Amino acid sequence: MKKNTTVLIVGKTFDISLIGTGNLAWHLGPALENAGHRIREIYGRDLQNAKALQRRLYDADIQRHLDFSSSNSEVFIMAVRDEAIEKVAKAIALPAKAVLAHTSGSQPVEKLEFSATPNTGVFYPLQTFTKGKKVAFGDIPVLVESDNSYTGKVLMDIACSITKHCYDVFADDRIAIHLAAVFACNFTNYMLRISETILEKHHFDLELLRPLIAETLNKSLDLGPLAAQTGPARRGDLETLDRHIAFLDNQNYRDIYRMISQQILDLYHEE
Repeated sequence: MKKNTTVLIVGKTFDISLIGTGNLAWHLGPALENAGHRIREIYGRDLQNAKALQRRLYDADIQRHLDFSSSNSEVFIMAVRDEAIEKVAKAIALPAKAVLAHTSGSQPVEKLEFSATPNTGVFYPLQTFTKGKKVAFGDIPVLVESDNSYTGKVLMDIACSITKHCYDVFADDRIAIHLAAVFACNFTNYMLRISETILEKHHFDLELLRPLIAETLNKSLDLGPLAAQTGPARRGDLETLDRHIAFLDNQNYRDIYRMISQQILDLYHEE
């Protein structure tokens, strides 16, 4: 993976169509327009979602089918679910020389190989998106992968127009980054859900842990996870570990606690 080092066309803007009206499209559309690009059309299976997204944009039309062959757009960004990428790519009709990109972190660019254009790539914003939660796109890494230099140049121009963190990646880079993101984001969030469940059973709120959670994440980012690790497993406190396991009445939580504690014990054993 490398940060963009190509010569960008300063001020270059594109006519873009968005396929998909979910969480990512909700944030990406306005970010693209704020960078000077034009969202010509939006397409989504749910008309109400499409209309809601249209209201966030300046002058985008709602497209009710996947025939974009007469569109004035140059770039078509598919912000759809992973399982829909290949189906949509096979069904979409595109103008000549169009660039088509999906936004998945885990799916290969080959999912687009049966589309109506040879100019295919990946435009992957590395962030979790929710419609009601604001994000600062300028701080979000965007990873670009492409089948040819023309596509890569177009997608990189767009990426670097909306963020200062734009990267040119290979397929293995993107999979590795997405996997790391699952551990850092999705798994961490599930651990917070376990914490919330334990607290709720004893009539406490997750808010009680807010300062601890914030300090833990900040310290891990500042010092690095290896140096920032604390807790009973880190200090080899087997008595506390056994007490915690005995206290848990959910076997799945016991298994998770035991497995992760053992990993921490093994990691710091030689110290």
